[in-house]
Amino acid sequence: MGAKRILVVEDNKFVGNLLRNKLQKARYSVVWAQDLAQALQLLESGGDDFFAAILDYALPDAPDGEVIDHVVRRNIPSVVFTGLLSDEVRSTVWIKNVVDYVLKDNFSSPDYLVATIQRLERNLVTKVLVVDDSSFFRQVIVDLLKVHRFQILTAADGIEALKVVTEHPDIKLVITDFSMPEMDGFKLTQRLRAKYAKEDMAIIGISAKGENLLAARFIKYGANDFIIKQSFLTEEFYSRVNQCLDGLENVRIIREAAIKDYLTGLYNRRYFFDVGHKLFASAARKSITLSCAMIDIDHFKKVNDTYGHDVGDQALQHIAAILLKRMRATDIVARVGGEEFCVLAVNVEDGNIQGLFEELRQQVAAAPLTISDGRELNLAVSIGVAANNSGYSLEEMVKVADEQMYVAKRSGRNRVVVGGDGVSGDEAGVDTR
Repeated sequence: MGAKRILVVEDNKFVGNLLRNKLQKARYSVVWAQDLAQALQLLESGGDDFFAAILDYALPDAPDGEVIDHVVRRNIPSVVFTGLLSDEVRSTVWIKNVVDYVLKDNFSSPDYLVATIQRLERNLVTKVLVVDDSSFFRQVIVDLLKVHRFQILTAADGIEALKVVTEHPDIKLVITDFSMPEMDGFKLTQRLRAKYAKEDMAIIGISAKGENLLAARFIKYGANDFIIKQSFLTEEFYSRVNQCLDGLENVRIIREAAIKDYLTGLYNRRYFFDVGHKLFASAARKSITLSCAMIDIDHFKKVNDTYGHDVGDQALQHIAAILLKRMRATDIVARVGGEEFCVLAVNVEDGNIQGLFEELRQQVAAAPLTISDGRELNLAVSIGVAANNSGYSLEEMVKVADEQMYVAKRSGRNRVVVGGDGVSGDEAGVDTR
């Protein structure tokens, strides 16, 4: 799938170039129109292909925001970017069902625009549950969320909401009314918090009652935020929703930083052993089988010395991508050393182990890395495998796989060795890099 196309409509060349450069750096494809006429031509020729749009409010041939109607009518999420600041303009913009309204008042505004487009991408896979016994107000919230491209689920009361959450445990945000039959918003929040921490699911309470005590009680029961029905503005609603989801995203990033290798995106050594011990315990109870493979890039030092460490990093990322594509979601794939990777493969039959990792070896050999000057760099790996449940501990199983990997090195590299006693690299007295 290619880069998502963003329509930019902006008559100021400096601003247009700035937005285009920022968006392209974020790996979007940018189509730039400098007036309404150009924008309409682009919409006629390929309007269905635009993921989102950034629109200047005042254009030479459309000074009063006319471009917004043309773009929004085609169901393209639109962000208005303008230097005009007035209550009248702001009100006009928000009734047109735009994603956001951003002022050209500081240097950080273009970065905010890019972050908004990136948030829209995340929203495509973000589930939001709206809980309210009023079908009218439930639809009001649903319509607002649709503009931001969320996956939306609904429920008429707390009991129904719990059923929906059971069916969709990956819901990230629940927006719930307070006063509902069967189960009110307080009880629903309590039930949800018993299963989902604030770091895993955000909850926003809503009520027609504007009592400060109601807001405080919602927060104490575990909600992240609270909104009063009669008085909230569209801009306020989106800001609160985005703030809650940004909080979840920040926690996810921190968690991933703790368990993943920054260069390859694979799990790190710490996570490998933390989860590996749990898997090994399951294997010891015979509920699963577990095989371990150590994978080392052949002649990696030569790659760094010949082409530089930047190419060495690309080689690591290249091998990591092949590993992720070849192994299954149930397997644990980690970078455990400089050029060493380790795989814990779950429930692979004895007769298939050799073939599994032989196929991986062949995939690496058949997929050269293209470096910046256009040359292709052929890579190879040596793989040592400890077959199902070898050893009395995870550490011993890893050691067996490591020994087999060194046997593969001593035997000529670019091969797979499964099982056996093996000889370590130190004992062999040869260069095994």
